[in-house]
Amino acid sequence: MMTEKKETVSAWSGEFGASYIERNRISDDVKRQGVTAFGRILDTANVRQSIQSVLEVGSNIGINQFALRELLPKATLSAVEPNAEACAALRGAGLGVDVKQGTAYQLPFDAESHDLVFTSGVLIHIPPDKLETAVREMARVSRRYLLCSEYFSHNPEEIDYRGQKGLLWKRDFGSLFMDVVPNLTVRSYGFLWQRELPHFDNLNWWVFEKSAK
Repeated sequence: MMTEKKETVSAWSGEFGASYIERNRISDDVKRQGVTAFGRILDTANVRQSIQSVLEVGSNIGINQFALRELLPKATLSAVEPNAEACAALRGAGLGVDVKQGTAYQLPFDAESHDLVFTSGVLIHIPPDKLETAVREMARVSRRYLLCSEYFSHNPEEIDYRGQKGLLWKRDFGSLFMDVVPNLTVRSYGFLWQRELPHFDNLNWWVFEKSAK
């Protein structure tokens, strides 16, 4: 039976979020997939050499942070995550990530404080009426680049997520960024094929660059 979740932050901060952590433990194979995926994204967009600081919005236990630490060994890494258990796990991972418990709706960082701000499989879990707030916050704290890697649909649609309603929506997230954030340039975009990279589950990605003021 499908039930309905009215508050997504509460869901991810509580037992539902804890069960996600249990299903998504870090392994050597998952780390390898992360390096392949993010290396391809950064190099296809030709941005790796110009990134010195990165903020991940919705990091969970930091699977993507392992890849970024290998690909950008000298970069300052930061993360925002609503689940306290996941924050603690990432702080204890030895990656030197500045982890703050919080949400995409009010990022606890200054304007233009990070070269790259990104999500991976996170915007799909934000209710449609709050999406623009999250995207604007990402743009606010980005100095130069924005990256989102999410499920794609030509038309916005809600889908069942583990028997729950109100927890997952698909759409054209690339167009959303272009519509919401003024003066973005598309650096590149692509697809992470599940057959090659099972952890990334057929995600489409886009890298944008903010135009100079």
